[in-house]
Amino acid sequence: MTQIQESAVEAPPAQVRAAWTRRQLVVVLVIGTAALMVSLTQSLLVPVLSELAVDLRAGGDGVAWLLTSTLLVGAVAVPAFGRLGDLFGTRRMLLVTIGALVVGSLICALANNLTVMIIGRSVVGLAVAAVPLSISLIGVTLPREHAPAGIALISAMLGVGGALGLPLAGLIAQYADYHVLFWICVAGGILTVPGIVLLVREPARVAKGRMDLVGTALLGAAMLALLLPLAQGSSWGWTSPWTIGLLAAAVVLLAVFIAVELRRASPLVDVRTTARPSLLLTNIASLCVGFALFATLIGTASYVQAPAATGYGFGQSVLAGGLCMLPGGIAMLLLSPFSARLRPRTALIIGSLIIAAGFATRMVLVDSLWQVVLGATISGAGTGIAYAAMPGLIIHAAPRSELAAANGLNALFRSVGSSLASAIGGAILAAQTITLAGHALPSLAGYRTLFAICAGAAVLAALLAVFIPRHAATADAALPED
Repeated sequence: MTQIQESAVEAPPAQVRAAWTRRQLVVVLVIGTAALMVSLTQSLLVPVLSELAVDLRAGGDGVAWLLTSTLLVGAVAVPAFGRLGDLFGTRRMLLVTIGALVVGSLICALANNLTVMIIGRSVVGLAVAAVPLSISLIGVTLPREHAPAGIALISAMLGVGGALGLPLAGLIAQYADYHVLFWICVAGGILTVPGIVLLVREPARVAKGRMDLVGTALLGAAMLALLLPLAQGSSWGWTSPWTIGLLAAAVVLLAVFIAVELRRASPLVDVRTTARPSLLLTNIASLCVGFALFATLIGTASYVQAPAATGYGFGQSVLAGGLCMLPGGIAMLLLSPFSARLRPRTALIIGSLIIAAGFATRMVLVDSLWQVVLGATISGAGTGIAYAAMPGLIIHAAPRSELAAANGLNALFRSVGSSLASAIGGAILAAQTITLAGHALPSLAGYRTLFAICAGAAVLAALLAVFIPRHAATADAALPED
């Protein structure tokens, strides 16, 4: 059994009942705040993109790069920093990524043109790696009786930040200048650094070897080739040579990456370990849940802001659209400790089925605003449970020396799922439209199609979780029986 497994899951009943100390709570609060600030950056700009376009004198395609640049840099940074954390210290790399959050947000806060803003958002993309690093760090920092709850809470921050970012941005957009959003990220990042430095110890490093620069370059190129057409396909055209060519290049680069990694003594990703059913199925299920979460974001705020004449919309403001996501974010936060009390496999199954139920509700109940909020909250609750379960599955399956890298790869799968949701959801809503006052708007049938696909993705995640191998009793001693 690995050290992290012992620290996170093997605790006798007396220890499980041990009370949290003030220091432990502060450590979780500090690291959780860092993870929350980073996850906020992924949805914070969505409600203010139109305002940014006017202020920066940029077209829609140019402003979209404020989101795309962060996505692309994050796709490279997450696996790279995961491996760097295993080799040189998880706490150290977490501080580096928080530094990137502060610097990138500061650049954006002071920017008054699109180019500088994109540079700042690219630097912020490095900070995306902070969440998987935080998950790995909390697992070896807390005592074994509290580690599962701490890990579950940090993991849930991925969803909480996305859900809270929309109402926060809506509030700022309505009553203040959008630059305030970046100053919030600067302040939040700065506030977490002293706590991490003073309270969080650097765990003992057990990984050996060198940083795999060749593997990093190959994986980074493959992710760029995959995510760039997903982000730009709607403007390029899904059958354009650029879109098809880059997607084909992504397949080739991934194949080359796997072949190279199998031959390296110190790979960026241990392909053989990652191919184990316990890790592979968890990562694919994470992709499905990441898909459903992002579709909740794009399918709620814009839905309630649509004019009532569409037959489904409520003509609400940007702020009201964001507030519809708030109960779901709160549900994610409150239910993550519940997930920690279950076996991770069981929690992933339950959470995924709840997500599916939420989207089924969205398909059927469309008459009142509270029905939309209900469906989004149910989906959010399921996402909180499912997201909180995934690090537990990773901990059981990944060697201690590869823990940060394994969590980083899992986060990358979630990110790919969100990118797929953006691409597929955008294509569906653009294809199924109605014309209102000369403008094409998504139809109710389009939204229902998107919700049906999300429900199917969540059910697929639950089915995949069923086939994740059960772990040995000694590894799961602190968790309830299935």
